Order: sequence, then C-alpha cells, then structure tokens
Amino acid sequence: MGLLVAQEPYKRTMKLMGSRFDITVVAKDPVEANGYIDLAVNEITRIEQLISSWDANSQTAEVNRNAGIRPVQVNAELFELIQRAISISKLTDGAFDISYASMDNIWRFDGSMKAMPTAEEIKASVSKVGYQHIVLNKENSTVFLKLKSMKIGFGAIGKGYAADKAKDVLIAKGVVAGIINASGDMNTWGKQPNGNEWNVAITNPMDKNKVFAVLPITNGAVVTSGNYEKYVTFDNVRYTHIIDPRSGYPATGIISVTVFAPKAELADALATSVFVMGKDVGLNRIEQLPKVACIIIDDKGNIITSKNIEIEKS
Repeated sequence: MGLLVAQEPYKRTMKLMGSRFDITVVAKDPVEANGYIDLAVNEITRIEQLISSWDANSQTAEVNRNAGIRPVQVNAELFELIQRAISISKLTDGAFDISYASMDNIWRFDGSMKAMPTAEEIKASVSKVGYQHIVLNKENSTVFLKLKSMKIGFGAIGKGYAADKAKDVLIAKGVVAGIINASGDMNTWGKQPNGNEWNVAITNPMDKNKVFAVLPITNGAVVTSGNYEKYVTFDNVRYTHIIDPRSGYPATGIISVTVFAPKAELADALATSVFVMGKDVGLNRIEQLPKVACIIIDDKGNIITSKNIEIEKS
C-alpha cells in the first residue's frame, strides 16, 4: 500500500485580465500545485484573447469593427457566450447588456465632474446601446451589430466566465478542491483539506473592516458588486459607477449586491443587474431563479436578503 500524502492548499496571486486573480488549489506538493495553477492561468489568458475588445486581433474586436457593416464569423465558444449574455438581457429587461460598451462615457468618477450631464447628453450616450440590435446566426455562427459604431464588451461577465472555465479545466485534471477569486468573483469547488466548506466573508460596505456574515459556499460562485469609492453626488443623490444601459443614468439606492449562483458568469451578470433594477425588482428576479440567492445593502445601510438564503450574522 502506498502512503497517503496529505493534501494542502496552495495559493498564487497574479494580475490577469487587468484584475487581481488569487488561485488556490488543493494538491500534494508545491510542484503539483504550480502545474495546476499554470493550467488555470493559461485558460484565463486564452479567454482574455477571445473576449478582449481592446486586443485588435480578438474576434470580439473584429465583431465591433464590422458594426453596421457585416456579420462576422466567430467560434462556437464566443457565439454561445454572446447567446447566454442576450438571454440574461432578456431576463433582466435590458439592465444587463453587453452592448453597454457603446456608451459614451459622460460620467466620470475620478472627482473631475462638477455638474450633471444634460438630459440630451445622457440620451445620446446610450443611443447605440441595445441587445436587440445584436443579430446572431446559428447556422453560420456569425454575430452582427446592426448599428454603426455599436460595440460589445464583456466587462460585466468576462472575469466570471474565465473563472468558470479555469475551474472546469482543473476539475477535469483531477484537482479535488480549490478557489478561483477574480477580484471578488469567487468560484469554489470541493472542500478544504480538513473537510470544512470554503467560507466567504461578506464585508459591510459602510465599514470595510467589519464582516457582517461568513457564509459557506459549496461548489458554486459568489460575486459582490459595489465599489463604494466610485460615485458622484449631485443634489444629495449618490450616483454609483454602475450605469443603467437603457437610460444612461447611474444606478442609485444600492451600495452593494452579493449574488450566489452555480456559475460565476451568471452571478457576475446578475450582481450588476440588481444594482440597475433596484432592490424590489432585483430581488423579485433573483427569487425566480433556481439555485440563486442575493444579499443587497442599500444606501441607508439596510441589509436585504432573498428569501432562499439564511444568514448567520457574525
């Protein structure tokens, strides 16, 4: 009988897709762990090359360049990602929309804005946005953006999708447990070597040093959306950096949304959408989805949870 080698978690932090990624794998030694983490990094890099709108050689950039001109053939993976994105747009009445990339950035959250943009500027800023103008042809695997200078971008689901795919690669290689944390998009599988679940701490946005809940996550994803530093205030209304792609106005009323879902891609998209939809509509949508739950913190500091979640306040 061979000796059983104790497995340990190994973690590496790096910058990928312009964000911080922490990849943790459970393995028998550092050599095995590094081999696994390299595989995950290669997969994330591959996806970045596929979906990056600023890499001129990517298929996404090619689709954008041909907006209003012609359909572009893309590989099945990108086609299906766009297809899923459109179904999330339908589910959220357009609160989530990958064509948000066509928005003119008239809102700036770096302290340089001194006045609200005019209603005309706001309306013009979203004139090219609308998932209804993304035409997919399944037979030819083509994507066509109907409006000239329309663009798609995967800022709201790209990191989640990459985390899902990296997790799939590692599971296929036999990695029993791990965490892929893409700047707060957490994707886990398996358990810690001591048999406990992986835990995620949810911080209180009103006080970064306070954790208001620690929740176990089992083979799923959790994403928190809410950058409390990025906002502007006009006439006592706080406008966050998450902008409604339908109206061009920033979201108000919510400062943090945490979504639990089987996949990070979905959790990512829904976290952004709940901000835009607001707490009542957002909560209602989340509660209609199987295996999805959320925690919302509004701008008064109230904590609202969907009915399918149990929180033990710490």
